[in-house]
Amino acid sequence: MYNLDIATIAVIAANIMVSLKGFNDTYFFDRYKFSIGAIKSGQKERMLTSGFLHVDIAHLFFNMFTLYFFADVVIGWFGQGKFIIIYFISLLAGSLLALLFHKDEPYYSAVGASGAVTGILYSAILLQPNDSLYLMFIPIPIPAYVLGIGYLLYSIYGMKSRLGNIGHTAHFGGAVGGYLITLIFMPSLLGTDTLMVILLAIPIILLFVLAKLGKLN
Repeated sequence: MYNLDIATIAVIAANIMVSLKGFNDTYFFDRYKFSIGAIKSGQKERMLTSGFLHVDIAHLFFNMFTLYFFADVVIGWFGQGKFIIIYFISLLAGSLLALLFHKDEPYYSAVGASGAVTGILYSAILLQPNDSLYLMFIPIPIPAYVLGIGYLLYSIYGMKSRLGNIGHTAHFGGAVGGYLITLIFMPSLLGTDTLMVILLAIPIILLFVLAKLGKLN
């Protein structure tokens, strides 16, 4: 774990280059960020391009640092090609869920690779659910699946309460994308790790039940 594969380097480099351009060019940033109004008017490319823009260096660093820690797990299981597929599908899944949940908010906008990175994180957790992870300031190992479930439950709370200036919806959508594509690439997990597959699906099912009941508004 924690190797810098060429595929990871390429993704990080793309994020850095596009983000640096956005830092120094307000028109470029505004033209390619996720914006409900612009997307509904026909600029669908924003659903992809927004995933390579970031608000500032700290935002960029956190996303790329997280990617660095989990990318190697996914590449180790699936190889570079499928890693890239999971990354981009998770990015688009995050944008699609954000579009679905905020479709009536024309001024809603967002940027960042968080959806794609969360998809890679959730894929890695599904592949190695019993790995021990450490959170900053908490010196106690936490099973990966507990972190994954807890993170999505927090995202649901964040979506409902509009907590902070964070794209919780994109995070959640990215996780759903990573989860589903991982199962498509490795359906044997349904038999070998049935309990984990079910546990990690609980927050996803909960979100759509709450949405159907109108409890997220």
